[in-house]
Amino acid sequence: MKFIDLRSDTVTTPTLNMREAMFSAKVGDDVYGDDPTVRELEEFAARMIGKEAALFVPSGTMGNQLAIMTHTRPGDEVILGEDCHIFKYEVGAPAVLSGVQLRGLKTQGGMMDAEEVEAAIRPNDIHMPRTSLICLENAYSSGEVVPINYLEKIRDIAVNHGLKIHLDGARIFNAATYLGVEAREIASFADSVMFCLSKGLAAPIGSILAGSREFVEKARKYRKLLGGGMRQAGILAAAGLVALKEMTGRLKEDHENARYLAEGLVKLGFEVDLKKVQINMVWAKTEDGVKVDNLTSKLLDKLIKINPPTNRVFRFVTHKDITKKDLDYFLTILPSILEEEK
Repeated sequence: MKFIDLRSDTVTTPTLNMREAMFSAKVGDDVYGDDPTVRELEEFAARMIGKEAALFVPSGTMGNQLAIMTHTRPGDEVILGEDCHIFKYEVGAPAVLSGVQLRGLKTQGGMMDAEEVEAAIRPNDIHMPRTSLICLENAYSSGEVVPINYLEKIRDIAVNHGLKIHLDGARIFNAATYLGVEAREIASFADSVMFCLSKGLAAPIGSILAGSREFVEKARKYRKLLGGGMRQAGILAAAGLVALKEMTGRLKEDHENARYLAEGLVKLGFEVDLKKVQINMVWAKTEDGVKVDNLTSKLLDKLIKINPPTNRVFRFVTHKDITKKDLDYFLTILPSILEEEK
């Protein structure tokens, strides 16, 4: 029984090449630095993203939090978007793990206003925390892609004030595909970058945290502190290597499918800002008068999985396990279900 799962690109299943690579992976104890496949993944990822070194971690959240722990000291303040993933969806971890406070700024299109960013940097005052880090995100949680000239502008502000930049690049390869650049160009404006292997790239687990060698060695010790030191992790790293070598080049297909879905939803009366359909995410709002309470369960009966809406807004995510045929089926049965809910 196949489900059409539009909840997230985290639901992707490993490819056959990944499974075969995992089966035959050479392994060792990674905490001792003995796992050859983990070392290969970290070295390949670092070269691919244009950094000196990289660290294999279990999740994107751990990668982001390791970056904050490494770049800051307790009592510092971090500037970031008030709706970014670190601020909204990482369980308050910066306060718990790093003892820092977050200065959330409003965003538009995934971008904080550069003047507001600079104005938020604390002066050297005995009464105030030290601003030490700016966190950016690209692609943004909204599915929008931040342009290169914005990254350059924030980088210049950070350099002028002696601050570090961490980039949450969970979907950096989606952003690079949309911009038509290499991911390393996006990452070049940040001191550290995290990107996920387990979203649209279809690896079963894992993310990469990359930066200078000094940064990565410090983060490696913090990874151990958090319980993230893995042993024969080459079995997982093998899938990550396949993800980087084989899956980054096909993301355009997911973007095209998202656009196809968005245009189909508009024809059905959904409100969709097509200009914001830039990667593999579609945000769609139902028209007035449509009840949405039962939509998720009714679609599940039709073998379609979606997340419940927030204020009548749904998020649909395409990925390598979603075909145009799947989307056609979804768009075909959706009208009758919506009609039942009026």
